[in-house]
Amino acid sequence: MSRRCALTGKGVQTGNNVSHAHNKTRRRYLPNLQQVSLMSDALGKLVSLRVSVAAIRTVEHKGGLDAFLLGARDGDLNLEMRRLKKQIKNAQAAA
Repeated sequence: MSRRCALTGKGVQTGNNVSHAHNKTRRRYLPNLQQVSLMSDALGKLVSLRVSVAAIRTVEHKGGLDAFLLGARDGDLNLEMRRLKKQIKNAQAAA
């Protein structure tokens, strides 16, 4: 499983540990990913995702998973999230 946020695409970054003597060794900065279940109001079901804590806060700020996905550009979402966005649009159109 990749260390990538399902909603924002945030992933691993690299950098250096720098000692007092200024020796540099490579290191990885891992995103703070959590396994969460978010409720989709249009679909009426829970969606289990692995997302960053920053994405969870953004989803709450936007007013839920549906509002977040409908406001996001398709180019910023991965294939699974684009499919979920399309299902939400179809469910809202049918209602």
